[in-house]
Amino acid sequence: MSTIASAAPLIGRDAELARLFGVLERARGGEARAVLVSGDAGVGKTRLLSETAARAAAAGTLVLTGHCVDVGDVGLPYLPFTEVLGALAADGRFADVLAAHPAVDRLLGGGAGAVRDAGDRLRLFEGVAGLLADLAHTAPILLVLEDLHWADQSSRDLLRFLLSRGGLDRPASGAPPYRPAVFASYRADDLHRRHPLRPLLAELVRLPSVERLELRPLPDADVARLVRALQERELPKATVRRIVDRAEGNAFYAEELLAASGTRTDGLPDALADVLLVRFEQLSGTARQVLRAAAVAGRRVGHDLLRDAVGIPEEELEAALREAVEHRLLVPGDDGAYAFRHALTREAVYTDLLPGERSRLHGAFARLLQERGPAGESAAERAHHYRESHDPARALAASLEAADHARLLGAPAEELRHLEAALDLWPAVEPSARPACDGVDRVTLTLRGSAAAAHAGDGHRAVSLTRDALTALGRDADSELAARVRYTLAGNLLGVDSLSAAFAHSSDALAMIPAEPPSATWVWAAATHVLAARQVGEDATALRIARRALRAAEQLGIPDARADLLVSLAHLEGGGRRSPENRALLRQARELARRAGNTPVEMRALFSLAIGCFEAGELEQCLPWLAEGLERARRTGLLSSPYPLEMRYLRLLVLYTLGRWDECLRAAAADTDALPAADGYWVGPVLYVALARGEAGAADRARALLAGPFDWLATLVAGIVLTDAAALRGDPAQAVRRMRETVAALTQHAGHRPDAAVRLAALALSAVADAAGEERLAGREPRDWTRTADELVGVARECAGHGEEGMPQGPEGRAWLARAEAEWHRAVSGPDAAAWQRAVDAFGYGDVYEQARCRLRLAEALLAAGRREEAARQARTARHTAQRLGAGPLLRQVDALLRRGRLADAPPAEGSPAALTAREQEVLRLLARGRSNRQIGEELFISAKTASVHVSHILTKLGAASRTEAVAVAHREGLITPEPDAPGRAAPG
Repeated sequence: MSTIASAAPLIGRDAELARLFGVLERARGGEARAVLVSGDAGVGKTRLLSETAARAAAAGTLVLTGHCVDVGDVGLPYLPFTEVLGALAADGRFADVLAAHPAVDRLLGGGAGAVRDAGDRLRLFEGVAGLLADLAHTAPILLVLEDLHWADQSSRDLLRFLLSRGGLDRPASGAPPYRPAVFASYRADDLHRRHPLRPLLAELVRLPSVERLELRPLPDADVARLVRALQERELPKATVRRIVDRAEGNAFYAEELLAASGTRTDGLPDALADVLLVRFEQLSGTARQVLRAAAVAGRRVGHDLLRDAVGIPEEELEAALREAVEHRLLVPGDDGAYAFRHALTREAVYTDLLPGERSRLHGAFARLLQERGPAGESAAERAHHYRESHDPARALAASLEAADHARLLGAPAEELRHLEAALDLWPAVEPSARPACDGVDRVTLTLRGSAAAAHAGDGHRAVSLTRDALTALGRDADSELAARVRYTLAGNLLGVDSLSAAFAHSSDALAMIPAEPPSATWVWAAATHVLAARQVGEDATALRIARRALRAAEQLGIPDARADLLVSLAHLEGGGRRSPENRALLRQARELARRAGNTPVEMRALFSLAIGCFEAGELEQCLPWLAEGLERARRTGLLSSPYPLEMRYLRLLVLYTLGRWDECLRAAAADTDALPAADGYWVGPVLYVALARGEAGAADRARALLAGPFDWLATLVAGIVLTDAAALRGDPAQAVRRMRETVAALTQHAGHRPDAAVRLAALALSAVADAAGEERLAGREPRDWTRTADELVGVARECAGHGEEGMPQGPEGRAWLARAEAEWHRAVSGPDAAAWQRAVDAFGYGDVYEQARCRLRLAEALLAAGRREEAARQARTARHTAQRLGAGPLLRQVDALLRRGRLADAPPAEGSPAALTAREQEVLRLLARGRSNRQIGEELFISAKTASVHVSHILTKLGAASRTEAVAVAHREGLITPEPDAPGRAAPG
């Protein structure tokens, strides 16, 4: 159970060792902590962790060690955790603790079946966390995970669960006196740009309980100390100097160079592989034979497996292993396995093998693993060995077996990887030698891969694989299979918002199958075409085909197709999915799909019920449907598929809208624990909260959503955040530009203007109204801004009156239209209390934050009309909401109004006009003329960034929340006077 020890002394790592022991001490004190130890190969990560583990074990800490293994392009699901659990299972002291967590038996080959879906997977994760927490009742726990750069995705997901949001802080029963500590190492120089570990590291290092420890190369003096400590005899200074120079701070390089320095091959090549092979060649012939076989097995190999692969008597094997250990090439472990002291040693020996040797040994390991079983658990390794032994037929069979095993374990990413390996091997295997599976050919196998990709949340890979299936279809392909491929491709394209292409392929699929007599293939092709037609605005076509296909589905007795078509009709007919009549259709569709066992269609019906409630303004009624849908998705392993992803987003959006912001953030964090982050599907409402709370970097995070391939939801979220951010910082030109660009991009992609255009227009209008108000304060008529306001309110009116479904928008759209109208009044003629009262009332359907923002504007309008008591009442209500939400910018705006209007209970001002510096007075003067930060910088010969800093200081000192308010306060306090002849701010074209 302890980590492999090393005879080399630990030199030059005192600070790192002290830091790790500090973390262990905090874990002893009840605080779960983790350290990610990174560094180049050979820099000393393993040695540092070995020393830490040995000292911790001596002090009474239970040390659990798991290793990740390089088996080529495939992964072994949960391997390091399986190793840890195997060691615990072999120790009778832990039998009772293991028995209390039966879910983990699945990783040991026991338990009630394999991990079949996301629900089982979550229980497995919680079981591992609970097991570690229960172990902490008896002793401090240190979990060491080595070589994360080789970890499979399932292991990475489990590690994410343990480290995120208190995964290690949730005991199964009672509160343990200790908390587990996790130390995990990885090679920094192995992490290329697309390495799958990089996104996980980026997540983990942001957690407060996780820290990163990077091992730098040792200073020359420490390398020299290390070299001398390793050698009993006195070394010539020149030798030490040469080793130090060539090692370049790498302890492993230094040890290897030292080991080779006493041979007759002192004139070694610079490449480390050559140094390693010099030592390798010093071994006897039998020892070299054993090392070659071990190198083919991987970094670690069990004694019995190695013995059978080499095929020599036990005595000779033991002598050879002893020789390799003495030469510090292999290190024995407590579990009877042997490990190369460093992965580079294994790589050097492996590379030195002749092609025939390599192929023969891979074949031997594959056959031995085949004989030993259990078959599923060894399938990934067998597939790797068979492939490297140039036995494509057996490699294909093992890859398919590994894919089946990964699916049972609830590891869709590994399933996909094995299926892709099988597809690569398929053409190299004669048809007669391929696995005898009914109905399996290259096309159906590729379609299975696309389904695995979709379940793993990789929609673009699903599209790519389905395109491959389309290419693989021969000219004489069965028309039903050809249609199936095309409508599957159309469905996958809808999942990545490639709407026009989806419509084209669904049209082709429908045309390939005769409608009469009706067939199941035609019905499903029609159902997909209805979906695609709706998305490109062909509602009449969608409605006609949906009605015809529904009759056919009823005639053929296909209940899940009936359900799918009923969902489509509920979108297309009458009042859409928000009408009571159509929601009754959706409930019928949900029951039909459930009885038919078609979970994806059931997910669609549940999502439609939820979004129908949302669109009707029934936000609280929306949440139970979402809870049911997500629970159903968990039980069936579909959490990463499109509709559950939409449900996750909608749940967060509803919580945000209701003002349950902390709950929204917790739910988003829980989503990312269970599944990898899904772009805009979880980050949107989180960014809305971040912006409303004034968090730095919210705009930058939104801007990052626009990188990479076009994503409809990410584009929408980024557009909303960036438009609102520009308005909040007083940049109307940028707000209008961002609004126009977002609406144009979404319209071009979908073929129609999005419903959200009314929200975007209202946000941009807010900035325009601010600019128009500044112009009036400066004594100018804001003609350009009023023209822009007319344009924007026109967009809002048209969009709200004729939404995406061809009917007026619901309560949300009407509320945003009311705000747009009120902002338009503020832009063209000044604040209108009646208009702002309508906006406040409209947002009363449940949007807490937007209603508070409108109350602030209503208070301003009431104050301007001399209705001070009403203004104070509205301002206090808005302030209470802002305080409860933690909406700092809104709170500062309300406080500024209370001070400026000298309303009752006004908070004291935090700044004073007299505190303005001479430079700030110059900036304020230009600010009053409507200058942008760039223009201020040009006139004062400073950078735009410096000008922005001065503007921020002015706002703070004047107690203003916007440029408009700052100018108003300055006029009132007599700091500046109107300049009628000053040029105005340029409006956007």
